[in-house]
Amino acid sequence: MGFADLSIQSIATEYDLTVQSVYDLCDQLGIAYKNQDTNLALEDAKAVIMQILHRQQSSSELGEVS
Repeated sequence: MGFADLSIQSIATEYDLTVQSVYDLCDQLGIAYKNQDTNLALEDAKAVIMQILHRQQSSSELGEVS
């Protein structure tokens, strides 16, 4: 399993989220981590990012409806 050069902190920064919100996503997806400097496995990083993008897309679609 390869590791991405993406830590929890870098994902939070890139997507303008709190570290805690990325921790919450990791917990929901069953992804283990130690702290904000944990580098995620490539598959795990992709899963977290896809979840973030899905939520952002859902939020923007809700905003367009109102």
